[in-house]
Amino acid sequence: QVQLVESGGGLVQAGGSLRLSCAASGSFYAINIIRWFRQGARNQRELVAVITSGGTTNYVDSVKGRFTISRDNAKGTVYLQMNSLAPEDTAVYYCNANVRTSLRDLGGSEFWGQGTQVTVSS
Repeated sequence: QVQLVESGGGLVQAGGSLRLSCAASGSFYAINIIRWFRQGARNQRELVAVITSGGTTNYVDSVKGRFTISRDNAKGTVYLQMNSLAPEDTAVYYCNANVRTSLRDLGGSEFWGQGTQVTVSS
């Protein structure tokens, strides 16, 4: 099927930057929309950023101006550039994608990565 693998997380000081990657592998027809979620200390999964197949992006207010989502369709990879990181950004970050696994998969199916830990120290 389809696998999504996140990378790029780690420990960073407040004010620093990280670039997360989510690579898609396996056999699929198309990736429709990619989202980044995060799950922090409150154990509530929060939608952070979205990018559509047309390139439209959206962000939760708390990361606007600091985070940038992008995608490289040729490489099957989505990125989340995170700047000016703060302790409240500490969370496990997950990529999520609606993927058409075949031409006949009209609506697509949801796939999740395993997550990558981002820890921001003060």
